[in-house]
Amino acid sequence: MAEDTKTRGLVAEMLATIREGREDAVRDYAKKLDGWRGDFVLSPQKRDALVAQVPEQAKRDIEFAHRQITRFAAAQRASLSDFSIETEPGVMLGQKCVPVDCAGCYVPGGRYAHVASALMSVATAKAAGVPFVIAASPPRGDAIDPAVCYAMTLAGADVILEMGGVQAVASMAFGLFGTQPADILVGPGNAFVAEAKIQLFGGVGIDLFAGPTESAVIADETADPMTVAIDLLSQAEHGVNSPVWLFTTSSELAETVNRILPQVAADWPTGDVAMVSWRDYGEIIVCEDNEQMAEVSDKYACEHLQVQTKDLEWWRDRLRNYGSLFLGEGSTVSHGDKCSGTNHILPTRQAARYTGGLNVMKFLKILTWQEIATDADPEMSEVGSRLSRLEGMDGHARACDWRLQKFSGKTAFDFEVSQQERYD
Repeated sequence: MAEDTKTRGLVAEMLATIREGREDAVRDYAKKLDGWRGDFVLSPQKRDALVAQVPEQAKRDIEFAHRQITRFAAAQRASLSDFSIETEPGVMLGQKCVPVDCAGCYVPGGRYAHVASALMSVATAKAAGVPFVIAASPPRGDAIDPAVCYAMTLAGADVILEMGGVQAVASMAFGLFGTQPADILVGPGNAFVAEAKIQLFGGVGIDLFAGPTESAVIADETADPMTVAIDLLSQAEHGVNSPVWLFTTSSELAETVNRILPQVAADWPTGDVAMVSWRDYGEIIVCEDNEQMAEVSDKYACEHLQVQTKDLEWWRDRLRNYGSLFLGEGSTVSHGDKCSGTNHILPTRQAARYTGGLNVMKFLKILTWQEIATDADPEMSEVGSRLSRLEGMDGHARACDWRLQKFSGKTAFDFEVSQQERYD
């Protein structure tokens, strides 16, 4: 809690300084925090030089992931449509799906090069129809990671900022360095990035309130203990505060996983990180039956949820609270994190109870419209007038009363209607 308070204060101070000092303040922070003295907007020449460093096999893999992500996002966009409906004669109502004008996509670049995050955010924004996308990622040495640069470029980023942390989020939100202000900020990041997004929310939209990565496995007696242990550890690798959980009906499986998991971790270069997370946050919960497992899982509402059981269809239909679902032993969170096509920017800290992850809808405004013909107006205005006065809102009622005077052809009513004199 003390650490959260300290982070909140530092971020508030930085945002206030950047809001006041604009580009000069960002330069100061970049120099102080990252030792960066170069340009922030990636030039076409430097971009091309970075892309040239990416091995051909890596490019093909990034292109494969991009196709998968774009195809899924395009299908999401196609599932939404503009429409109009005549609810009563002369009463037309409708909706339009309009993309935001500008999206800011943050791509982390600390311990790992988050190539997939660049695709998940930028490609999804472009599939939604966002005309201008800014992507930002912290430099590693004298440039951003070449593979991340290629992913951003392939996904369609209009501007790439070699910048990280609070200053990058603020720059996208405030429209610094010749960019336009972002209407929405998306993408994962460390505690400072997440806090900056939270504090900027309201003046700008955000994708979700993100915490440390979390994952769970639902497994019965048919599951392979080694597969379960590997999948748990693979997600604990994210960081020492990334919880992983096992929900099972098999005591034997629970005991085996608990026994072998440290042995598996000892074989891995990142096993020490994963074991700290397992020690401090890992849980194994043994349940009586499938229904209890489902109840426990829905209560935890985890970011990533794997199911390694019989009757996968039952689980797909029964489970309600999760960021993304991975059914069967052939599916692992790593697929969704990297290349299968569903988005990996997902809700944490039980936010899956009320929201899904990043998708094209996050970049769209669902706008509604109505057109009411003058001959259809009297019925609507009668109801609107009465309901307005029921609520005590006389001015609202008078807007309806005026139309009753104009369009109903009546001079007397069996309910209160104000008679407004014309002054023009």
